[in-house]
Amino acid sequence: MSGPDISVVICVYTEDRWEDILAAVSSVRAQSRPALETLLVVDHNAALLDRLTKEYKEYKEYKESGNGSVVRVLANAGPRGLSAGRNTGIAASRGEVVAFLDDDAVAERDWLRHFAEAYADPRVMAVGGRTEPIWASGRRPAWFPEEFDWVVGCTYKGLPPGLVRVRNVLGGNASFRRSAFDAAGGFATGIGRDGDKRPLGCEETELCIRLTRARPDAVLLIDDRAVIHHRVPEAREHFGYFRTRAYAEGLSKALVARSVGADKGLESERRYATRVLPAGVARGLRDALLARPGGAGRAGAIVAGVFTAAGGYVVGSVRARRGGATFSVAPLSDSEGGRHD
Repeated sequence: MSGPDISVVICVYTEDRWEDILAAVSSVRAQSRPALETLLVVDHNAALLDRLTKEYKEYKEYKESGNGSVVRVLANAGPRGLSAGRNTGIAASRGEVVAFLDDDAVAERDWLRHFAEAYADPRVMAVGGRTEPIWASGRRPAWFPEEFDWVVGCTYKGLPPGLVRVRNVLGGNASFRRSAFDAAGGFATGIGRDGDKRPLGCEETELCIRLTRARPDAVLLIDDRAVIHHRVPEAREHFGYFRTRAYAEGLSKALVARSVGADKGLESERRYATRVLPAGVARGLRDALLARPGGAGRAGAIVAGVFTAAGGYVVGSVRARRGGATFSVAPLSDSEGGRHD
């Protein structure tokens, strides 16, 4: 099959998501364009590592068989957290392209095919896709604005449709050419999620900005045909989580802005805040006037989300200036037979 070989990395950390993990792996194995391999990177959880190792026993035969459906189970070789887990997967992977899938998501059958097609252009260094929410309650909460779907790790209203050039891809449904990591390094540790701690983010934003600085000719794309479906647990359907995640996003954005400068670090956010969100508030108020369910709630949630994220940004900026919040980018090293060619 023409096009680059693709390794898929799924970072996992808790046995509570056991069925979700199995479903994620199954969706990769069912791809119309087969993955070279699937790497499950376990984040400092010995029981989960042992359980998954027993579940997937193919690695012993991998080198001899070349079976593209093989699943390799690895321990996170770095500090606890999503960024180090991803870096472990990158270093151990063999594909020309490395794709990332959340452990509580399933990919549609042509997910990898759409990624592979975009890499026909040698300038393309990263390709992301569209992430649709699967609400635990069965439907979107009436008050929850689509403009804030990033709160639950999904594609939000305001992103352009189709195959489009972007500043950064979204980490739970993304792929990178291996040479992107050679040029820019891996994901920064100390900025993204760390197990059950405060839900920080933006590690993929920081990486993408760093990449385009290292490779000014790099093209980063989102193809909305590359679809995954992401589970949203019941706890994240409540306003308390919405507020916590918005605040954490502000903290993370402050770190990114401190690293790459506010002009680049907040470039997309300015358009989002000045165009997308006001339009969302207007729609919510209109729906409220028309007595449509949730209109006032959506408008209020947008306003609350903006002020909460802004508060997090201010606090994060102060901490960053005082040296109380830092992150680092370590060079990627080979592990478990990984290669960089």
